Amino acid sequence: MATPKATSQAGVKAKSGANGDAPVPQRLMAAATRLFADRGYDRTSVQEIVEAAGVTKGALYHYFGSKDDLLHEIYGRLLRLQQERLDAYAEAQGPVEERLRRAAADVVVTTIDNLDDAMIFFRSMHQLSPDKQKQVRAERRRYHERFRALVEEGQRSGVFNASTPPDLVVDYHFGSIHHLSSWYHPDGPLTPQQVADHLAGLLLRALRP
Repeated sequence: MATPKATSQAGVKAKSGANGDAPVPQRLMAAATRLFADRGYDRTSVQEIVEAAGVTKGALYHYFGSKDDLLHEIYGRLLRLQQERLDAYAEAQGPVEERLRRAAADVVVTTIDNLDDAMIFFRSMHQLSPDKQKQVRAERRRYHERFRALVEEGQRSGVFNASTPPDLVVDYHFGSIHHLSSWYHPDGPLTPQQVADHLAGLLLRALRP
């Protein structure tokens, strides 16, 4: 079965600080991510972001337009990565149970690998402008619908128990993922892959006929 490459889009995992040699957009994203994670979106000013990135306000407004745009892009870059990988798993050849297991584990690993992005988003989404909140909900809905389609495929073929509505199955798995930023620590006893395997295993066991 084909496995998605470990894609790292511009800015994803750039959490260690603003690198003076990096392109300006990456420096701004790295600085904003660090400050939003440490202080919170509402307590971080545009001036603090540009100072941390070593650029001018004009540079920020040229590339992003506003602090709101930075917050939107922090989530957007992670979701694009996850959507790309989910699409590859869903379109691969092989049993639906294995494709769902891989997809369910992958979204856990990519969330943990970019935990600051996930934490910032779930803590601050309500502070996005109404238009951007609407856009984010549409992007998330597309991801969840693709994931749900794998569940429905398995239920139609009799591989999965069809007694539980697919939407509840999706909510069950992603509810666990949304709480990762509140308890997971890289120095803890479990690696990201081990956490992913446990959560994917729980999902697949819940779907057994």
